[in-house]
Amino acid sequence: MRCPSLALLLLPLLGCDARPPAAAPAPVNEGKASLPAAASSPAEPAQVAQRAQVAQRAQVAQRAQVAALADGASRLPAAARLVALGDLHGDLAATRAALRLAGAIDEQERWIGGSLVVVQTGDQLDRGDGERAILELLERLEGEARKAGGALHVLNGNHELMNAAGDLRYVTAGGFVDFAEVPGIDLADPRVARVEPAMRGRLLAFTPGGPYARKLATRPVLLIVGDTVFAHGGVLPEHARKGLDAINTETQRWLRGEGEISPELLQGDESPLWSRRFCQDPGPEDCTVAEESLALLKVQRMVLGHTVHTDGIVSNCGGKVWCIDVGMAAYYNGHPEVLEIVGDQVKALR
Repeated sequence: MRCPSLALLLLPLLGCDARPPAAAPAPVNEGKASLPAAASSPAEPAQVAQRAQVAQRAQVAQRAQVAALADGASRLPAAARLVALGDLHGDLAATRAALRLAGAIDEQERWIGGSLVVVQTGDQLDRGDGERAILELLERLEGEARKAGGALHVLNGNHELMNAAGDLRYVTAGGFVDFAEVPGIDLADPRVARVEPAMRGRLLAFTPGGPYARKLATRPVLLIVGDTVFAHGGVLPEHARKGLDAINTETQRWLRGEGEISPELLQGDESPLWSRRFCQDPGPEDCTVAEESLALLKVQRMVLGHTVHTDGIVSNCGGKVWCIDVGMAAYYNGHPEVLEIVGDQVKALR
């Protein structure tokens, strides 16, 4: 059953069940090969003009890279230092601790990471009361990181899309209170007339086209940075064949209220948001599938959240898959832990 994108859904009421059933941009040519060899004599006017043109092209290339980071392109250049954070689930204290562990923020929650690139693999929402504060913190840090020459990329997980689809089963009492009043929504909206008043603000905030759904629409579901692909659940060969851009665009349009979303993206064991194939005791066949996905995407590894390992980050399939949901939120009684990638070296930071 396809879930309507515009109608407000409270899935348990209306029957659309969100539970899962039992290439990098070409670099700008800076023209360095055409530069004349250095000479001791003063440069000719033509040489000066040519060098100015080269400098201008370099600036254009830099601006293009920054724009790509800001626009959420599906494949981004490698980073000198890359750190990944798993599921946050409404725990603001754990979020702060993980960001400090990554070297991204100081005690005043200001970006100190410089050129550091951080990827958070989704599920900021549900199970805890600090969701709105987490969303605001991450949004602010995205801007601070960009200004400092780094980046913070936040992915959507299955719980973000569940909220957009109207499945609020995992929202806490504090989570309803936090979104009871949001600028840009009308609690008298007839679409929520049959919904309990305490739930209306949250539903309207996250329904496709709503103010918080539009915030979620700025994010990808799948992202490649250098030779690593990030997702919430898992990247299957069919996802690679469909294309990361296509999956991200479809999801973002749905969140903006501009179209439908495929059921296989919204739910199910084959969804990149719901799959546990590579993090829940994978066997040789699963690892073969993971390697096929990586080969299709021309990357070395995938980094995934979603499947909880409270003992710490897990490496599967000979280091091809890293599972980073350590259950750091209070709901799971885990502890903050992040994954650091520097060149070919990958390790957990505890």
